[in-house]
Amino acid sequence: MCICPKLPNSEPIESVMPPSSPPIPSRSDCSATTLRKASRKVAQLFDEALAPCGLRSTQYSILVEIARHEGNPPTLQVLADALVMDRSTLGHNLRPLERDGLVAIVPGVADRRRRHIELTSAGRRKLRAAHELWLKAQTFFHEVYGEVAAAQLRTTLLDIAYDDRLDFLTAARH
Repeated sequence: MCICPKLPNSEPIESVMPPSSPPIPSRSDCSATTLRKASRKVAQLFDEALAPCGLRSTQYSILVEIARHEGNPPTLQVLADALVMDRSTLGHNLRPLERDGLVAIVPGVADRRRRHIELTSAGRRKLRAAHELWLKAQTFFHEVYGEVAAAQLRTTLLDIAYDDRLDFLTAARH
């Protein structure tokens, strides 16, 4: 059974690729596929490193972003925007952190309808413990990939993450 994508004329991609091309599973001209593959690989590295403290890399990223707002807790929307995540996905990811007592979702002082996300004291302790594990993974990644290449990669990926020109669906609706 062929799981290869089809071209518009319904020919499998491998039928039009040169014989010297690498196998389909290891090569893709699709930017989304390539980014997801790299993202999964790096997430696996960080998930493995963070496992002893019971966090996944996505949870660690959320805690770090909340900590950046210490003293001025972000709303769900501000946090979602900072993480380049929709509110629904953020809410789904916050539930286990709230259940475990690492974050609190509190009403705003000025507008009680707005919900703000705060780190609890347990969340700050967990973040400190996780930081050491994260640092080991970060150091390992830099050793493997190289400091300069890793910095360039982060810059490029952040440029992509925050490039409003890539808000295709939003722009198409207007």
